Amino acid sequence: MNDGNGGTHNSAAYDSTVGIQAETVHNSNVYFVHPDASPQEKYKVGVRFLEDGVPSRARDMISDAIAHGHDNAEVRFHWVLAMLSARAYHDLSTEELQRLHHASRLVRTYAEGEWKDALRVAFGLLAMLSTADGEIGRVLQRLRALSPRQHDAILHHLDLLLTGSLKDSLWTENCERAETARFGNDRVQRVWAYFEPDPIGPRALPPRPSTAAAARAALPVRAGLFVVTTAVLWFLALVADPAAALIELLVALGAGLTAAHFGRCWWYQEHQLKARNPESHFPHTNTPASTGDGFTNRVRHSFDYYFSTRVPHGFAPHAWLGHTAHIRNSLIAEIALLYRESRISVDRVNWLIRHLAEDARDRHNKGTLFDQRHQNQTMTASKALCVAALLALAFAALALLGTVASGAGAAQILLAILAAGGAVWSGRAAAFSWLEARGEERRMVEETEAYQAQLTTRQVAYGKWKLFLDDTRPSELEMETWLNCDKTLFIDEALRHYQLTWRDLITHTILITPARPYKRGRVRGGPWRYSRYSFRLFLVTQDGVREVSTEFDFTDAKRGNDQRSNYRFDALSSVQVTERTHVGYDLELVLTNGPARNIRVKDADSHQLAPDENAQEITEINLNSAGFIHTFRLLEGIAADGKGWIERNNPNNLPPFRAVD
Repeated sequence: MNDGNGGTHNSAAYDSTVGIQAETVHNSNVYFVHPDASPQEKYKVGVRFLEDGVPSRARDMISDAIAHGHDNAEVRFHWVLAMLSARAYHDLSTEELQRLHHASRLVRTYAEGEWKDALRVAFGLLAMLSTADGEIGRVLQRLRALSPRQHDAILHHLDLLLTGSLKDSLWTENCERAETARFGNDRVQRVWAYFEPDPIGPRALPPRPSTAAAARAALPVRAGLFVVTTAVLWFLALVADPAAALIELLVALGAGLTAAHFGRCWWYQEHQLKARNPESHFPHTNTPASTGDGFTNRVRHSFDYYFSTRVPHGFAPHAWLGHTAHIRNSLIAEIALLYRESRISVDRVNWLIRHLAEDARDRHNKGTLFDQRHQNQTMTASKALCVAALLALAFAALALLGTVASGAGAAQILLAILAAGGAVWSGRAAAFSWLEARGEERRMVEETEAYQAQLTTRQVAYGKWKLFLDDTRPSELEMETWLNCDKTLFIDEALRHYQLTWRDLITHTILITPARPYKRGRVRGGPWRYSRYSFRLFLVTQDGVREVSTEFDFTDAKRGNDQRSNYRFDALSSVQVTERTHVGYDLELVLTNGPARNIRVKDADSHQLAPDENAQEITEINLNSAGFIHTFRLLEGIAADGKGWIERNNPNNLPPFRAVD
């Protein structure tokens, strides 16, 4: 659970086996491309993919824009970056190298400007891969003359291509930029919001359907029968003793009106207790409050948590929970009924539960927490007056019967008894219909007003929370920037630990996988991002492979569980990938002198796909984002050919790339 200030509540121990605690897909259109989108629009989305660490999709989008006529120095510059991003030279196919050669011949046709200069530098660096160290200075000078945006983009996306003294010359400033940007834009206070699910909209219990119409329909018949039977009884009494009958009638009328006045309030208050019970809104369903299903239990857990952290002054948390037990149980039933839907996470409702907990605390501070309960308690005086009026009415009815009996024959007495019985039955039925019709009309007015007021209040709270989340949640570019800074500084620390320079390396790769327990989130069409990562770095030198792994808490970049191992090329016997649809991707690394190591590259995500997302495409995006493709090719090549693969892919032995300038 999250309080909106970066703090989380988690009952699991740090080293427990809890897996996915929370996962969310933000419904953003940042990567959405309309089928009829123009080449310019496709290019812009492609650049966004590139900046956010999804070069495979960027290549597709920008290539499509170029194929449809949108081609200039700026477009081609980003196309080159997309082609080379997160890839080493040996990852490029023959066809891709031919396309790059073709693109280098097009540079002279573009208009002069900063983008053409940047494009020349990109091809110049590509040509430097197999050039003697003495030839590097001129290209570096042109690189440093570029704008910071272009300069940083080239260094970031050509990271796996730049090696040797060329990278040594740039590494120090690259690390300095990473150190500066690592906690930029208030990272520590904002990362939590990325993994916070989009809140579900506000809801409130609507008024119950009214039964006033049925009561009004039955009232005329019942009231008519009451009038007739009462008139018969009074007429018989009037014949027997006019004076007594008149007095008894006046007493009966007064008592009846008094009973109706005070009885209406009594009846309404008693029936409101039932009407305000959330379960009465769904009388034909098994309510979660009674069944105690998993969703309701999670709602109850959230209410307990937020009520225990939103405590008025002077209360201990356990005392406040006991004091508000009745209110909490009512709210739990209400929220469970409103939001108990398939695949609705309680995390999406926590904003409302938090709001209700704060509202209860604030109402207690104002002295209005139990106002509703007090309003539902009928005044003793009203009850007493109603009971007294009913007794007077009963005595008046008996007096009328006595009057009839005193001056009439047996037939008239029998008729009076029947009339009295009919009056009692029809009077009770008519009173019930009248009370129900008037009470339902009043209830509908009050509950409609309460519903509108409650819904408005919750809409305001929802709007504030949604706005706060939108303002706090980091962008994809920020998340990618922070992650790249962590990777850069991790690699730098490993190099310093082993006392290696880039001249000593043949190649390197870094595999980024989730570290359990974690939260994960992504925008629609983008890669999964995790609250905890496992970095696994492979440094390949002439002497063998050095492997360094660590776990990162992405919020504050704190590390733990560092591990290091070294092995010769011939010690890596096999590498294989296992894909399990409902589990994810596992990379198995087998060494000749030790047990196989299984590395969970990614968890399954098919259940989290939007209807318009392609499962294979999203999987490819996530594997590329994790650095899996390059890592697998590298380790697979070493396992298959050993040192022969290393010698073929040594930067000093690469075929020259001749850029046309």
